[in-house]
Amino acid sequence: MATSGDVEALLRQHPPGGHRHDRAIVATYLLGRGIDTVPHNVLLTSGTQQALDIVLHTLTRPGDVLAVDALTYPGIKLLSSAHDLDLAAIPVTATGPDLDALDQLCRTRPVRAIYTIPTVHNPLGWVLDREQRDRLAALARSHNCLIIEDGTYAFLEPSPPPPLQALAPERTCYVAGLSKNVAPGLRFGFAVLPDRHLETATSGLRTAAWGAPGVITALATGWIADGTVTRLEEERREDAAARQDIARAALADMDITAHPVSYIVWLELKSHQRPDHVATVLAAKGILVSTADAFATGPHRPRALRLALATPPRDELGAALRCLKDTIDTIPP
Repeated sequence: MATSGDVEALLRQHPPGGHRHDRAIVATYLLGRGIDTVPHNVLLTSGTQQALDIVLHTLTRPGDVLAVDALTYPGIKLLSSAHDLDLAAIPVTATGPDLDALDQLCRTRPVRAIYTIPTVHNPLGWVLDREQRDRLAALARSHNCLIIEDGTYAFLEPSPPPPLQALAPERTCYVAGLSKNVAPGLRFGFAVLPDRHLETATSGLRTAAWGAPGVITALATGWIADGTVTRLEEERREDAAARQDIARAALADMDITAHPVSYIVWLELKSHQRPDHVATVLAAKGILVSTADAFATGPHRPRALRLALATPPRDELGAALRCLKDTIDTIPP
């Protein structure tokens, strides 16, 4: 970067949401995800979490009802609390949210928006099929709800159906970033918004932090433009698939749910095992896991753990998971 041109330009104030040429690079990248949008509708942010924050700031007001899966990304819970939103949990099935229950919820409560992770769900790993996506988009239209589509892990699915943004662009805000496909410390994200929400979202970015810093933007868009991000995504898919193979072998006979190309395993415990106790026992052995409480949005708290497979070196992952299994199997009632 230091030898590529005017470095001083990277340290000047960028417009909120980013320069047009940087937004154009991201818009071109999103074509590979099935999103056909103009640069004007792309806002650059300091990570996906800021993108979600700005979207909620733009779309909702305190007291609004936000429909979310009964198990979902914990960050949306934190943001909803900060924005004083009323979370309404949608029951989940093995293949996605219960859309009949969502329909009933929208008939009985004034749902403002639906937050969803349709491609490689966190933490359950599902990928909604085309029929489910079409119905979800139709429900949003019939009940006049907005859709917040989180595409953080979408790069892991090699052949996904069209994103909801492509099926209902007039009411869908799509958010994602480079934390999972490139590096967690690279705080670079983006939001794709319909025209009618752009002015408010841009104003929100100006109020908050103006979006992504110039240096980070140059780094991220440079890696997108030269193919580095695409190459890293291919490597991540290969690595994630290999880690899932290791996990299935090490956790044989345990009740697990996972996408075959992902870094997450959802592990159901036995009826006598309390997740908080199991997590404490595992922590004493140097194995850190998340309990279902962090992901639950409704009153029901499953007896389950979320395992993050990306953290240990791959050659140590099998031993760590076998230790986890042996430890859990020996916990008495």
